[in-house]
Amino acid sequence: MSVQKGQNVVINPDVKLGDNVVIGNNVVIYEGTEIGDNVIIQDNAVIGKQPTRAKASILPDVKKLPPAKIGAGVTVGTSAIVYANAEIDDDVFIADLATVRERVTVGEKTIVGRGVAIENDCTVGSRCKLETNCYLTAYSEIGDSVFIAPYVVTTNDNFMGRGQERFDKFKGVTVKDGGRIGANATVLPGKVIHEDGTVAAGSLVSRDVEQESLVVGAPAKEFRKVPKEQLLRNQ
Repeated sequence: MSVQKGQNVVINPDVKLGDNVVIGNNVVIYEGTEIGDNVIIQDNAVIGKQPTRAKASILPDVKKLPPAKIGAGVTVGTSAIVYANAEIDDDVFIADLATVRERVTVGEKTIVGRGVAIENDCTVGSRCKLETNCYLTAYSEIGDSVFIAPYVVTTNDNFMGRGQERFDKFKGVTVKDGGRIGANATVLPGKVIHEDGTVAAGSLVSRDVEQESLVVGAPAKEFRKVPKEQLLRNQ
């Protein structure tokens, strides 16, 4: 096993390291984490951190989650955090300052951009691009080959933190295979962007987006169909 380590690296007990792993300075890898071959973990990254629950949180109080799993060929950028019970598939790129929360899966060859936040209980497919500072709210499902542009915001609470009825109505967003969301768009709770559905920059998605439909505006409405040459099946 070949492992290259920087200074002040903390590797807790029962961590499994693959071959040809490069670990930068000041990295912390928590107990039981599994890391595949040819992984790069850059300075100040934290892998396998157990979540800390706020007193007012609606999340269940879980004493200890299973370890994180990092596939082969993954890069974890500077000051990125991957929580416990996250599963990162092969050849994923997680950029600087990104956060991947607990009970999250990320499919192979997906790019998680700088400052991206993937909240708890999300599923992200393969070959996706989540670009700089976009926010993926908890309980969301993202298919394969999805593009989410910078500063996209997704939401899961129509009650904005008020009222008891909200507790059983939290729902993230769903973006099916080939869906695309332009910069600074906002997607409201529970909305579905169907296959190859496309949201223009700055739009507010308050209803589901039909398959192969391009929507524009606030609230977003269908403008036209996505051009055939842009459809996922034609790439």
